[in-house]
Amino acid sequence: MALVMASAVGLVGAVVAGLVRAGRREAAAERTRPADEARRQARRSLDAVRAMDDREFEEYVARLCRRDGCTEVRRVGGAGDLGADVIGRLPDGRKLVVQCERYAEHRSVGSRDLQTFNGTARAEHGADVPVFVASCVLTAPARTFAARQNLVLIDVDLLGFWNSGTPLTSFPDLDIGRSGTDRRLSPGHD
Repeated sequence: MALVMASAVGLVGAVVAGLVRAGRREAAAERTRPADEARRQARRSLDAVRAMDDREFEEYVARLCRRDGCTEVRRVGGAGDLGADVIGRLPDGRKLVVQCERYAEHRSVGSRDLQTFNGTARAEHGADVPVFVASCVLTAPARTFAARQNLVLIDVDLLGFWNSGTPLTSFPDLDIGRSGTDRRLSPGHD
């Protein structure tokens, strides 16, 4: 009888332990699910952005800057712009210089583009806060370079959040060296 009881207790213990482990796995998945869904939703909200031409994209970024309290915002992009597509002032008065790159979503931006922008944003335009906005992902070396140079990066994921209402002033504090993804996206991804 004692043997049967011990076996029953052992079986119940194993079932309970299995249920606890399954519950923990489900809880962990549940914690990451909202962030994953928010990222997918932010990317889906960019369909209109993807349909814009370069000038419209620059004007769109300028509107987002104005929405977030930036002043003296103007689109200056075009031939000979020396890497500045939008110039303005953050709500705290610092000079903002933005480079806009509207690429196909399956492309990625490498460190060369950021090196070029970095070489002109502060020296040519006097930027206090240089911001590089891209409609695609940025490579890991690009993010590492930007972190060393104190550039603000807004890639396709962050652009989706900015488009959905996250204020521009929240992006300079991100750890861009560790954020984002450097995976190129396949056309038609979700």
